[in-house]
Amino acid sequence: MKKKLAVFLVLVFALSLCAAGCGNSGKVTINVLNWGDYIDEDLLDQFTEETGIEVNYQTMATNEEMLVKLEASDCIYDVCFPSDYIIEKLIEKDLLHELNKENIPNLANIDERFLDLSFDPENKYSVPYMWGTVGILYNTTMVDEPVTSWDILWDEKYDQQIFMYDSIRDTIGVALLKLGLSINTRDEADIKAAETALIEQKPLVLAYLGDNIKESMINGDGALAVVYSGDAMWCIDPEEGNPDLDYAVPESGSNLWFDNVIIPKSSQHTAEAEAFINFLCDAEVAKANTEYIGYSTPNKAALALLDESYTENPIYNPPQELLDKCEIFHDLGDFINVYNDAWNNIKGQ
Repeated sequence: MKKKLAVFLVLVFALSLCAAGCGNSGKVTINVLNWGDYIDEDLLDQFTEETGIEVNYQTMATNEEMLVKLEASDCIYDVCFPSDYIIEKLIEKDLLHELNKENIPNLANIDERFLDLSFDPENKYSVPYMWGTVGILYNTTMVDEPVTSWDILWDEKYDQQIFMYDSIRDTIGVALLKLGLSINTRDEADIKAAETALIEQKPLVLAYLGDNIKESMINGDGALAVVYSGDAMWCIDPEEGNPDLDYAVPESGSNLWFDNVIIPKSSQHTAEAEAFINFLCDAEVAKANTEYIGYSTPNKAALALLDESYTENPIYNPPQELLDKCEIFHDLGDFINVYNDAWNNIKGQ
């Protein structure tokens, strides 16, 4: 009898520990790391209501910040939203969970154009989330010339009226594009030329910003800014933004980028994380999400539900001839240190 009682008490104690680990409700919580202003947070509540899975939602400022968090031995995240070139690095470092696509049937909603891309062939580790271009947001009351070239960001008439991204790859990439060079160059002479160009430009730059670049342009604080196409959609929106703003991708081309959803290999809740990814790929959910944040969805089922203000908008849905001139960022390996040194020199001036 005493032995049975002892076993019973051990079981009760074990169950109490399990309950403590799962929270009072017994619900699983997934930790999600995303960019700022990059999801309709009402959808997080909807996901919890539909599945019972809680979401602890956090934001990051840069891909590099996210990479540091995922490389940490105590990584807590179950779902993250890295860009294309970072996925290459994460795959190389064996930091990603291989997706069980049986748990993501809504993957069928993704346009085939955005699958099987170079940074993750066969999409073993990632699902497309949003995509777009990098271009120039400009205030039409301050800029009275066609915005067709990156050279305008070096025009002295816009002294202290230019915003640039506080981002190594994006900003050095703009200088490389201005010089007619690849944004994936591994030639030290190319990076030195880009560094020199950005140091020459720096006196014209009002500030190097992150997400707050949107608010600054909406408020009329600058004439020109390098932005992502989705942020341009937000800024130009007649209700949320400034009707004096417009967006252009220079004729020579730009960066074509893809943000994706991944599950870190360290995740303890991969099935729940896959349920979250499947939820994001639902047509109605993807429609609501893209309408809220303004970024282009790779979800063809959602695209079919959108009105012409999106589908016929060249910012949201750029023509193929423009995309053909654009280049996707790739992981640079150790050569990124050359970019880092150049960036430190630029910011240190």
